[in-house]
Amino acid sequence: MASVIFDIAPGARISEDELEETFIRASGPGGQNVNKVATAVQLRFDAANAPGLSERVRERTIKLAGQRATKDGAIVIEAGRFRTQERNRADARDRLFALVAKAAEPPPPPRKKTKPSRGAVERRLKEKSGRSTIKKMRGRVDGD
Repeated sequence: MASVIFDIAPGARISEDELEETFIRASGPGGQNVNKVATAVQLRFDAANAPGLSERVRERTIKLAGQRATKDGAIVIEAGRFRTQERNRADARDRLFALVAKAAEPPPPPRKKTKPSRGAVERRLKEKSGRSTIKKMRGRVDGD
């Protein structure tokens, strides 16, 4: 059986074989159902050794994962928002794919330094001197 490959972005492909899912009991309200049924999912993805990620995307993915990344470069996402396994599974995958897609975005263009125009500098200085005059007038009044 062929494994499904998810094309997330250029330089970022994830095979279904690389995803490891474990179903756990969800926390929070839900009564007896929560205590009996393992509906929450813990999705593990070894980003450090993923062959479908380019080096830049791999590093940014682990950096963006923050607390969700382990020391050995695996990303662990827990999803337990929904009451069914299938929806939690889809939610965990969507969150992982969004993380990898954000990591695959190209860096923003470098900022171009600009100088303020002469008119803008003059207006700023005029405003400052006007404000200074107003503040000087707030002082104590001499009783000549």
